[in-house]
Amino acid sequence: MTAAAAHDKLVGPVVRGFDPAVVDAVIEAARVDNPDADLTIDDHAGYVRIHAPRFLRITRASLESAAGQEFPLNTLEPALVGFAGRIRYLGDDELHFYLDREE
Repeated sequence: MTAAAAHDKLVGPVVRGFDPAVVDAVIEAARVDNPDADLTIDDHAGYVRIHAPRFLRITRASLESAAGQEFPLNTLEPALVGFAGRIRYLGDDELHFYLDREE
């Protein structure tokens, strides 16, 4: 697979970098919730891309553990600049980033 093709398969959030505590919590949650994923963390100062191939899961429990406080998933939305792939909320407990279809 070429580097460009591999890049096209990445999914996940793009988080504003203005609140390092939120960025750190999302990165830690992504690591905990996706232990076997090859995560890509690209820090561009103003924003941070957190991506994995094809599927990335973030749970409220892991966000709260990483942040050390309550962290409802809907409070993450203002920090999201964008995302790669598609996004699906599973109630108030999980957030999935995924590809639309397999290729």
